Amino acid sequence: MPENSLPLAIRIESLLFVAGDPIPLETLAQVLEVPLEEAQAAVTSLQDDLKNRGVRLQHKGGRIQLVSAPESAALVERFLGLEVNTRLSPAALEALAVIAYRQPVTRAQIEAIRGVNCDGVLRSLLSRQLIEEVGRLESAGRPILFGTTFTFLQYFGLRDVSELPPLEGDLIQLLPPS
Repeated sequence: MPENSLPLAIRIESLLFVAGDPIPLETLAQVLEVPLEEAQAAVTSLQDDLKNRGVRLQHKGGRIQLVSAPESAALVERFLGLEVNTRLSPAALEALAVIAYRQPVTRAQIEAIRGVNCDGVLRSLLSRQLIEEVGRLESAGRPILFGTTFTFLQYFGLRDVSELPPLEGDLIQLLPPS
């Protein structure tokens, strides 16, 4: 069966399955030689098809990745022999929440919100690949801007950051819009 006779969503699923890293939608469209809009429609269709399956599509920053369903995380960890003692400290969770809701954000902005030095916590989050450098602020010293990663999404069982729960009460004041 020639490759072009397969539905576009199936071809995209095949590419995402063998990809080691998240793939930009533009790259998929280019490889498949289809318009970007057509690739996006096929990705949306594939996402709908996978809603009740063991794998899901995860989106972040225009990149897409095929991941295991969050509901099966414990089973996958047990199968792979992964240790489950990867809990985050309260300080790490606080900093991660600031980054997740405010991204992109600098270390100084995180420290202003939390009221304490964040160097160690940021190193820990970077080493766990829950956050990454997403750019530099165009100001004196060009401080690093941090954002969340695909690993963050997987860790918390999210398809994208829009699935974060809404902030309530005093938290909204702590995290003003960027």
